[in-house]
Amino acid sequence: MFKFRPLFLLGAILPALSLHAATIVLEGHYQGKNIFVQNPFSEAGVGFCVYQVTVNDKVGTDELNSSAFEIDLGVYNLKVGDKVTVKILHKDGCSPLVLNPEVLKPKSTFNIVKQSVSADGTYTWTTTNETGELPFVVQQKRWNKWVRVGEVPGIGSPGEHTYTFKVIPHSGENTFRVVQTDMTKRPRVSENVSFADPGVAVVTWTYDKARKAIHLSTGSLYEIYDQYGNIVKRGYAAEIDVNTLNKGLYYLNYDNKMGESFVKR
Repeated sequence: MFKFRPLFLLGAILPALSLHAATIVLEGHYQGKNIFVQNPFSEAGVGFCVYQVTVNDKVGTDELNSSAFEIDLGVYNLKVGDKVTVKILHKDGCSPLVLNPEVLKPKSTFNIVKQSVSADGTYTWTTTNETGELPFVVQQKRWNKWVRVGEVPGIGSPGEHTYTFKVIPHSGENTFRVVQTDMTKRPRVSENVSFADPGVAVVTWTYDKARKAIHLSTGSLYEIYDQYGNIVKRGYAAEIDVNTLNKGLYYLNYDNKMGESFVKR
């Protein structure tokens, strides 16, 4: 009898260990809101599914023995924008449901304190009240629309932060802004900032039919679209190869000019 007792005990321990088999991990930034969880019964029908919650590796003190519970993030001395990792440890064979995981996703809340473009084309903006690490998309007003010209990672904390981006100006007055878009898909847009660089010459162009290329007098952002309004080529160049385009009528946007037409034969 004595020799079989360890095997009996091992058989009793293994099922208990298998109940503690899975972890749900939520990562993001504290936004001032708590997390709500639906907590079903365990597969065995005894007790509830979740048996432990940790927040930034600290064991939670919330009451878990109910069909639904709240993870109170306010008790961890978090500041809005702080990084948070929540681990929900649960038994095997059951699945707790996090009702509002989006509360840890970053939101665009920035305010612009000041912004300017220097003579050398450095766009500088200073923010406060950021609450999530979202990129700032730099846009330039060209051809009667806003064109994306670059991106700068956001720091995402509430303090004052200064960012810079080197822009490529066109001739005449230039207008820029920064945009953030969070999970709501609604862009948060800064005010416009304008400047003119008198050293930027007006760009001219010619179409070389023989070489099937467009020559610009200096490098410039450009777009080519077909007669149906579809963009077929875009970039930055002083010479644009259009040999691969199908025959037909096209329109060219460049510098601060738009709608210049040419025919590819």
